[in-house]
Amino acid sequence: MRATLDRMQSRLKATPYLLRLGRLFSETVLLEVDGAEFYLTFRDGRLEQIAEGPSRKTPWSFALRTDGEALAQFWQPVPKPGFHDIFGLVKIGRGRIDGDILCLVKNLRFFKDFMALARPAPQMEKLA
Repeated sequence: MRATLDRMQSRLKATPYLLRLGRLFSETVLLEVDGAEFYLTFRDGRLEQIAEGPSRKTPWSFALRTDGEALAQFWQPVPKPGFHDIFGLVKIGRGRIDGDILCLVKNLRFFKDFMALARPAPQMEKLA
């Protein structure tokens, strides 16, 4: 999981539209996968730190909790219905969102697009 988050951090640095979209986002988000906690600290839309938990001392704004299999499905190039979106994971019972929902909703496009950075880059098909 840590390697995936590191790749997402690198891809975020190389995605100008996403950096622009998140320029007002400076929060810590808890990502919990199969009970493993990862604290993602964003500053001005950049992922500055990834800290592994658990930690009762690290404050976070909102949390996305899910299981590894659901996240693997979410990160497919073309996810199945229900696995295509963080709210889809919640709807099918494979995810939970806790904390400051208003903070998430204000930055929804940025966070959803950030979470999708682990999906393989789209490949251009050859036109015949």
